[in-house]
Amino acid sequence: MRLHDTAKQAVVPFDPGPTVRMYVCGITPYDSTHLGHAATYLTYDLLIRRLESLGHAVHLVRNITDVDDSILPKARSLGVDYLELAAAETARFHDDMAALDTRPPIAEPRPTQSMNEIIEMIRVLSDRGYTYHVDGFTFFDVAKAPRYGQLSHYSRGHMIDLARERGGHPDDPRQRNPLDFILWQPSLGDEPTWSSPFGPGRPGWHIECSAMSRATLGTTLDLHGGGVDLIYPHHECEIAQSEAANDAPFVRHWMHTGLVAYQGTKMSKSLGNLVFVSELRKTADGLEVLRGRARSAIPALLTAVARINDRRIARSDRAHEEHGEQGPNGGTHLRPRVRKAAQKAAGCRRRRHRRRTGRSGRRGGSGRRRARSSRH
Repeated sequence: MRLHDTAKQAVVPFDPGPTVRMYVCGITPYDSTHLGHAATYLTYDLLIRRLESLGHAVHLVRNITDVDDSILPKARSLGVDYLELAAAETARFHDDMAALDTRPPIAEPRPTQSMNEIIEMIRVLSDRGYTYHVDGFTFFDVAKAPRYGQLSHYSRGHMIDLARERGGHPDDPRQRNPLDFILWQPSLGDEPTWSSPFGPGRPGWHIECSAMSRATLGTTLDLHGGGVDLIYPHHECEIAQSEAANDAPFVRHWMHTGLVAYQGTKMSKSLGNLVFVSELRKTADGLEVLRGRARSAIPALLTAVARINDRRIARSDRAHEEHGEQGPNGGTHLRPRVRKAAQKAAGCRRRRHRRRTGRSGRRGGSGRRRARSSRH
């Protein structure tokens, strides 16, 4: 088997032993499973099935990030306990994954259940001189990790921009280096708090996966995966802290999936352009696409998405009409573009079928006209 390796920036042989230790970053359960999640986890499910067909046993671990800087503000805005929100969305995620017929992981660790392991890893890093402490925050000092950047190969300026965009704090004056990242931080008054040698608080995002992967799969993984948006900073930071704490290579092969684009931009929670798996499951063609059993995935997927947008637009316009306002979409904002793309893709599919079967380019051809005339 040959797979693209992100760190090597090349397609290289993937030749693991009889048991493959695979860690794929899971969800932060503050919203429903969307099409981007489905694409990522179906990709790794395909890889697992292929490895199994080659005789390997695959030990997949996929975490659930039930405490971090994303889920806590969402729970606060909804007025619910963060664990209640996590439980509800995790149950929905499990239901969606079961509907897609994906292989279940052998373990699904959560930070709230792995706090001893997380604190112990930070303690080891502190004892080895990789951290510094300011105002209750414990930071990882990237100056002590000379190979930092080995995965992404990004420039320093690009890494700073991405850190700012993806949950980092490069402008925090407490940091010695804009690329340093949080290992432990004080909790706000309404946030969960754990006791630690570094003071009361909660962990940073990156240390959670490093500690949980070591606890479930050991110090070195055969393959670590996730979306390309996790290359930096999350996976880059994982490498630095894991190898500093474990004195061993963290990952043998890095594999990342592309992002799902919709209407010309990536599909993401922050942009609000999500198509949820639970909605696609309500349509037969949407579910077949997700399971990979549709004869032509693109036309069916676009049709399913168009139907979902039709319903969304209709609901939005009805809500505005009830208040005597014109709907913001004019009733047709999203439909023409999606439906036109679906029709174009379906037309390509028909033309390919005709070329394979040698049928006439005119649908129905003269045979249809003869059939009509013979009835008179």
